[in-house]
Amino acid sequence: MLARLDGRVVFVAGAIPGERVRARVERANKQGMWARATEILTASPDRREPASDPACGIAYAYIAYPRQLQLKGELVADAFRRIARLPLDAAPAVAPSEETGYRLRARLHLRGSRLGFFREGTHDLCDAAPTGQLHPDTVAAAHGVVAALGARRAECESLTVAENVAATERVFHLAPHPAARLDDLARRIDLVPGVTGLTTLVGDRLVTLAGSASVTDTATALFRGPSPVGDLVAWTRKATSFFQGNRFLTGALVGRVLAAATGDDVVELYAGVGLFSVALAARGSRVLAVEGDRSAASDLEANAGPWRERLQVRRAPVERVVASPPDVPPDVVILDPPRTGVSAAAVNGLIAWKAPRVVYVSCDPPTLARDAARLVGAGYRIESVDALDLFPNTPHVETVAVFSRA
Repeated sequence: MLARLDGRVVFVAGAIPGERVRARVERANKQGMWARATEILTASPDRREPASDPACGIAYAYIAYPRQLQLKGELVADAFRRIARLPLDAAPAVAPSEETGYRLRARLHLRGSRLGFFREGTHDLCDAAPTGQLHPDTVAAAHGVVAALGARRAECESLTVAENVAATERVFHLAPHPAARLDDLARRIDLVPGVTGLTTLVGDRLVTLAGSASVTDTATALFRGPSPVGDLVAWTRKATSFFQGNRFLTGALVGRVLAAATGDDVVELYAGVGLFSVALAARGSRVLAVEGDRSAASDLEANAGPWRERLQVRRAPVERVVASPPDVPPDVVILDPPRTGVSAAAVNGLIAWKAPRVVYVSCDPPTLARDAARLVGAGYRIESVDALDLFPNTPHVETVAVFSRA
C-alpha cells in the first residue's frame, strides 16, 4: 500500500488504503522507502483477522476478500495508467475464487524434519497448512513423503507437488541438494497415502521413483461442469512442468481465452503443456504451439497427440520462432509468458507478424503494461482487459488482455 512522506513514496506492508497507521521503515533508497505497519491507529472496515502469518505467502489475508478483489482490479488499472500511459475506462472486475485449498502446484522447502514455505524476504520456514492454500490431504501427504525418506531427507532440498483438480492424483518431485542425488531410491521407496507418484531429476533426466510421474485433468473436471470443448480433452503434466495453479478458476481462464481467440488459425507462444492449445484444437482451430522448456514441451507433445491433424508443436525458444514472420499471419496469437513478461526480441518479432489479434495472459500487471505499451505503439489497440483471482490472499492477479490491430 502506498503512502507519501516529504514527497517520497512509502510502500507500507500490512495496511489498507484509507487507514491511518504507525509504520516502521525497514529499508530506503532513492526510489522510495519500504515500511511495515506496527500499529493500526484508524482501522478500515475491511480489516479482518488473518488465518495465519501474512508473511507466509498470504500477504493480503488481513483484508476482507471483496476488498482484495477491488484492490487487484485497481492494481491492474494503475499499472496500465502509470507504466503504459494507457488509462483504462475502468478498473477490471476480478473474478473470485474460493480462498482455501485452491493450489494445484506448490513448492515446499525441507529443513531437517521441517517442511513449509519461506517467510517473505527470508529463508525462514513457516508452516504451509495454516495458510489454507493447499488441500488438507496435500499437507498430510507431504509429511508422509518426508517420513518415508527417513534419514535421506537430509539430502532433499524441496518437494514440488502437482495434483489434479479432483485431488485424486498427486505427484511429489524431490529436488536434492546440489551435492546429492536421490535416484537410487527408485523402487526402494513406497508410496504413502494420498500420493500417486514420486520423481526426481538427475541432470536433465527425470527419474520416476515410485508410481506415476504425471497427473491428469479432464475437461469436465477442469471446467467444473459442461465442457465447451467436449468431454474427451485431457491435460497430463509432470510436477516439473508449469500449469496454472488454481483448481477453481483455471477452467474459467481457458473459457476467457477461447472466447477471445476468434479465428481458424492460432499460434500460442509460451504454450506450456498445452492448456489453451489443446482446447483450441479440440474446438476446431488450427494451432501452432511453441514451448521452449524441456519438461513442459514433452507434456505438450503428448497432450497434442489426439489432435495432431490440427495441433502442431514446435519445441524452441519463442524468440527464435517469431524471428521469421509467416507468409500469412495467423488470425490470433496467444501469449502466456512467465512473470518477467515477453522479451523485447519476442515483442519486436511478434509485431512484424502483423497478426490481427493478440490475446495476452499475464500473472504480473507491471510487465503486462510494459508489453501493452509496445503493442499499442506498434498499431494495436486495447480491446478488453479482464482479471481472475487465481491467487487469493496474495497481491497477485491473473489478467487477460485482448489487443486488435488498428
